[in-house]
Amino acid sequence: MKQRFEAVGRTLSRRTFLAGAGAAAGLALVDNSALGQQAAAFNGPTIKIGIVGCGGRGSFMANLFRQHGGYEIAAAADYFQDRADVLGEKFGVPAGHRFAGLSGYKRVLDTKPDALVVTSPPFFHPEQAAAAVDAGCHVYVAKPVAVDVPGCLSIEASGRRATAKRRCFLVDFQTRVNPFYQEALRLVHGGALGAFAFGEASYHCGRLNIHPPDGGPEGRVRNWVFDQALSGDIITEQNIHALDVMSWIHGRPPLHACGTGARKVRLDVGNNWDTFSVIYQYPDNVAMTFSSRQFEGHGTAEGILCRMFGAKGVLETSYGGNVLIRGETFYRGGATKQIYVEGAAANVAAFHQSVTGGDFANLTVAPSVQSNLITIMGRKAAYTGSRVTWAETLKDTERLDGRLDGLKA
Repeated sequence: MKQRFEAVGRTLSRRTFLAGAGAAAGLALVDNSALGQQAAAFNGPTIKIGIVGCGGRGSFMANLFRQHGGYEIAAAADYFQDRADVLGEKFGVPAGHRFAGLSGYKRVLDTKPDALVVTSPPFFHPEQAAAAVDAGCHVYVAKPVAVDVPGCLSIEASGRRATAKRRCFLVDFQTRVNPFYQEALRLVHGGALGAFAFGEASYHCGRLNIHPPDGGPEGRVRNWVFDQALSGDIITEQNIHALDVMSWIHGRPPLHACGTGARKVRLDVGNNWDTFSVIYQYPDNVAMTFSSRQFEGHGTAEGILCRMFGAKGVLETSYGGNVLIRGETFYRGGATKQIYVEGAAANVAAFHQSVTGGDFANLTVAPSVQSNLITIMGRKAAYTGSRVTWAETLKDTERLDGRLDGLKA
């Protein structure tokens, strides 16, 4: 792998590179897009990747890796062979390098890729990421990084080991690389809002699609996004986008959380709750209210929102909408309509830059772990109906049971 990368020139700083990546990332996912044309012209070093998790997100990410032009998709794995084959056919993965079953990721690592891209259900992320680091691979992992506290701590440890072994470990949050979010948060951390008063975050959306169930344990895997253990419930799997912005605003973790929620409306699949309401208490008597729903809102406002009120102004962020600051320090910001694609494409580019440029600081790990722990803290508070402190969260040894009996190895 050293020979593949030795011709790379100087490394751009992470901040400089990411600030411009969103604008250069492109908007479309079709093969004849601007990104696809970039791939044909790319003449830099190539990183050989294996992809674990070949469903919707895995296929989406595979397209972005191909469109970047600096990657070769050499192997793929999914629990279901049909998914591995569909992705493999589309992206030219040899039939002998398409693997299935719970241990398929091990077969991918046996092919000796330079990097492992982990887009499997979150329950499996810690195990697969740790194995990749142990195998000497760079790691690109989707959010959330884990479904329980031991899993978060495992990811944290894998990130440290990756740095020690001079390997890259990147967690794919789109907001963290968006220039409007970056500038708004820079201003907030510089005092643009004055003393914080209170804030609110929310993630309201309609129902998610149900895959035709296979029956038995494989039906749970096919519809993992509705399963508490495999997904971490909606507050971890999906709502983490809103809670990550909340965590980014404050920097430090909340002192404690209390909350509630239930499975009220969506009763026909899985065991995930479809609504959460949590209050996070931060130092200096600053509270953040959070709410989420994952069912039909009948025309009411939806989105991934965060607002922070201070003595001098208000920060407003909307994933896919506008980012701005109102008040004494006005920041117009801008629209983030293409953030889902642009953010992921920026991270794909940043990963390539870090691997080929030898940047092993792995700065995305710590904030991603903190945000993930905050979701688990809120989930536990809602599940138990009790106040849960940050100190208690860090000591939580409960592991969610994936109920993997009956699944093929």
